[in-house]
Amino acid sequence: MGVFEEEPRRLGGGQSRCPYCGLVGERVATLEHDWVLLEPDMAPLAHTVPAEHRWIELSDGRVTVYGVCPPDPYQRCRIEHRLACSKQPLPDLWPWLTALRDENARGAKRQEDPESPELPEWTDAG
Repeated sequence: MGVFEEEPRRLGGGQSRCPYCGLVGERVATLEHDWVLLEPDMAPLAHTVPAEHRWIELSDGRVTVYGVCPPDPYQRCRIEHRLACSKQPLPDLWPWLTALRDENARGAKRQEDPESPELPEWTDAG
């Protein structure tokens, strides 16, 4: 027979240092029997985080990705440390926005380039 516990036993995760930036993150078990390093002391509203990056804490201490769209407006979630790590590149959260940023970077470079051709002046054709 097991020992009666007032609260469910938490899976031991603890804290780990990020190998990239050296900051401490919270190491948490996932439903898939893996581990994820979460940003400590941060629980943004779930609707502000892209669906595939929302980690929801379960009653046993594990976490799982919460891809429900739209989430409950009051639901809180956790985010992976890699999204906040200053030493890692941000993942492509919104491909269309990344493409727009790339195009804007090319436009800014063309604008700075003294060899770029002048844009034609538009006349009122109407």
